[in-house]
Amino acid sequence: MAQLTLRVNGKSHSLDIDPDTPLVWVLRDHLDLTGTKYSCGISECGACTVLVDGAAERSCTMPVSDAVGSEITTIEGLGVTELHPLQKAWIEDEVPQCGYCQPGQLMTAAGLLNRNPHPSEEEIVAEMSDVLCRCGTYLRIKKAVAKTVKGGKS
Repeated sequence: MAQLTLRVNGKSHSLDIDPDTPLVWVLRDHLDLTGTKYSCGISECGACTVLVDGAAERSCTMPVSDAVGSEITTIEGLGVTELHPLQKAWIEDEVPQCGYCQPGQLMTAAGLLNRNPHPSEEEIVAEMSDVLCRCGTYLRIKKAVAKTVKGGKS
């Protein structure tokens, strides 16, 4: 066990924890941030995606020690004072079906827009296809991300 300090959603948290613990379990079990989902455990599905210093990262295989010194943003920290433009587009376009993958989808899209505020349709499709949606809402996801890029206009 080690004393680690994490900065999550703008707040510092000191934890006595095994440094090899996957970040997803620290967020869910120790910080009660259950919006980040666990699914595959091997960084393949994307349900566990969070932002680490603004970049989309899979938290199921990231040791918590790798996140120390970084700013971590979970779905709970996206659009705290008002809905993030992506969240608004998600609602307007009724993107979720079952909703399980949606935190990972939103955080992946936010990471894309942090890195490239004006991605092409091809770049959106390439980035978002890495997050598994069991319900197959990929067309609505693509539409919502593209709407956000265009400033809320379809």
